Amino acid sequence: MSVGVSLDQQWARIRGRLKEEVGEIAYRSWLQPLSVASLVGGEVCIVVPTRFMRDWVLTHYADRIRALWSGENPEVQSIDVIVASTNPPAALVADNDDRDDGRDNGRDGGRDDGRAAPPQRGFESRAADSRPAPRPLPPSSAEPAPSTVYTSASYGGASDESPNAVPAILEDRSDLSAALDPRFTFENFVVGKPNELAHAAARRVADATTVTFNPLFLYGGVGLGKTHLMHALAWQIRKNDPNRKVLYLSAEKFMYQFIRALRFKDTMAFKQQFRSVDVLMIDDVQFISGKDSTQEEFFHTFNALVDQNRQVIISADKSPSDLEGMEERLRSRLGWGLVADIHPTTYELRLGILQAKADALQASIPLKVLEFLAHKITSNVRELEGALNRIVAHAELVGRSISLETTQEVLHDLLRANDRRVTIDEIQKRVAEHYNIRVADMHSARRARAVARPRQIAMYLAKQLTARSLPEIGRKFGGRDHTTVMHAVKKVDELRATDPSFAEDVELLRRMLES
Repeated sequence: MSVGVSLDQQWARIRGRLKEEVGEIAYRSWLQPLSVASLVGGEVCIVVPTRFMRDWVLTHYADRIRALWSGENPEVQSIDVIVASTNPPAALVADNDDRDDGRDNGRDGGRDDGRAAPPQRGFESRAADSRPAPRPLPPSSAEPAPSTVYTSASYGGASDESPNAVPAILEDRSDLSAALDPRFTFENFVVGKPNELAHAAARRVADATTVTFNPLFLYGGVGLGKTHLMHALAWQIRKNDPNRKVLYLSAEKFMYQFIRALRFKDTMAFKQQFRSVDVLMIDDVQFISGKDSTQEEFFHTFNALVDQNRQVIISADKSPSDLEGMEERLRSRLGWGLVADIHPTTYELRLGILQAKADALQASIPLKVLEFLAHKITSNVRELEGALNRIVAHAELVGRSISLETTQEVLHDLLRANDRRVTIDEIQKRVAEHYNIRVADMHSARRARAVARPRQIAMYLAKQLTARSLPEIGRKFGGRDHTTVMHAVKKVDELRATDPSFAEDVELLRRMLES
């Protein structure tokens, strides 16, 4: 029977509702491959590609589909789910015409409205009686679960036009992997003394035909070039061997995918996807600090890949031994291979970066302007490039030539912020000196007032004088929670309002740090 347009429209609306309710991954795995075949006697016939999917849909989604369809079309009373290309024997159909088996998936058994139940088809694929729906087959069974199939076709998920396609449990790898910036290549990376080790190690790993350093661990402060090197690694590996499976993503997205796998009970598919790659690249691994379940899964993923001689590349803002909130065994594993740090930029490196960036922008910038920027903006490369982009854009939009005067005018806020930039480490050191305690006490668990009060003042000043978030400040003070920082800020504010001597101390420390 051909499907009418109205039935297709109803199904499209229902699928849209289901997608909103169950999420993208579950929808693509279990619901997108479904197609509607017919509506006969108040019963909608839905076709699925495999028996396994039939069992899963009947168990988890049939009741909801029936409820949504009844809302769209009151004539719909039940849902039948059949496997594609299944032809029922005529005798079985005839036998089922007179059978009332009390089905509970929206079927007509047990009706009390006096109507006769519509004829039931005897497909093997449907729930035949009141027995519970079969449990999903284990991956080792004769008919493997769809989550174990990772062909190029199944990675994209099944399409509406191919109902026989096997669904993928997780997002396909192209969706899962973060987009690579085409600007971030080895050719565009300016090498200097602060980053030469990290650059050389990255080139060696990218060009190697065998695994040399495993893992390669890159670390450094914000905006010093870690992400640039990570992207350059991925580009070079793919260029050298397009068949290698490279998966690059942030630690945050790794955790997000793990949580979704737990939610939809698809952890086996999650493990299979992450452990089937040739190169796994995780950016900002410090994000999973304090997240025990994610660390546990990452630990096992890491071990599985290393055991298979697959390359693992990690980046973070600190060395493995300094990652607070990370399990000792994981810190040990991360330090197994080569740990390469990226130091803060020197004046010469900053000037080289600015010159390379100016050439890329095809902008004519006086050397004295580039030297001025290299001297004044020392925090990180990201701010340096941002400043250059601002003065070039200003010159193009306003029509004024680039000079030292216009540069100071355009970047007045940024230059002022860099002039008074203070780090948490400097705050801790200055406060510790003022109160004659050790800097280590700032990170310790000691609660004596002689230590706790200076620590609270340091937290307060960190909140006032830096752009760090409360969780970041807490981590710099021995891995404390952000609520501890909030309490410290509130307490210092209260004492400043009631104790003039205390307020004078805090103000003196502030002036010393800002000078």
